[in-house]
Amino acid sequence: MLEEAMTAIAKDGLAALTMSALADRLGTSGGHILYYFGSKDRLLLEALRWSEAALTEERRALLSGRTAPARKLDRFLQLYLPKGPRDPRWMLWIELWARAGANEPLRTAQQELDQGWQEDLATLLAQGAAAGVLAVDDSAGRAGELLALLDGLSTRVVLGQRGADRKGALASARSAAQRLVGRAAE
Repeated sequence: MLEEAMTAIAKDGLAALTMSALADRLGTSGGHILYYFGSKDRLLLEALRWSEAALTEERRALLSGRTAPARKLDRFLQLYLPKGPRDPRWMLWIELWARAGANEPLRTAQQELDQGWQEDLATLLAQGAAAGVLAVDDSAGRAGELLALLDGLSTRVVLGQRGADRKGALASARSAAQRLVGRAAE
């Protein structure tokens, strides 16, 4: 149900989604969906949480792996960025951001989801600094800066802005990461 909701939201946006249209796609009733979710905002949030759960497992496996810190950072960047225009996961994020300003439960949930990415990237950077391969004096600060940049690059890609694609965004992210955390002095 959440996968189908994510697909429908990514295709047409949350505003265009009706519970009855989603129910038709799922072969159930709108009342059944409302029983479980209560509102479109709650459906959006649960679809995003479901989507992010798999990525959280990938991030945690990445952090615990034996890969070199610089390679882990590159893999993190690849994991974070959207696959291309209208990437379903990223369309959920954009819908959430648009609603979070006026909706405290959504804002709180957005902060919780963001915190996982922030903490994992800060941990990765701290590991690289401890290994002496990344020049990071403030892993939490650098993680926040890098994530803000990734959000901007991702938004351009997912909205299909002219000249913005995954390959270019990844190149920009790698360049910025090099400037922000570089390599430790030999």
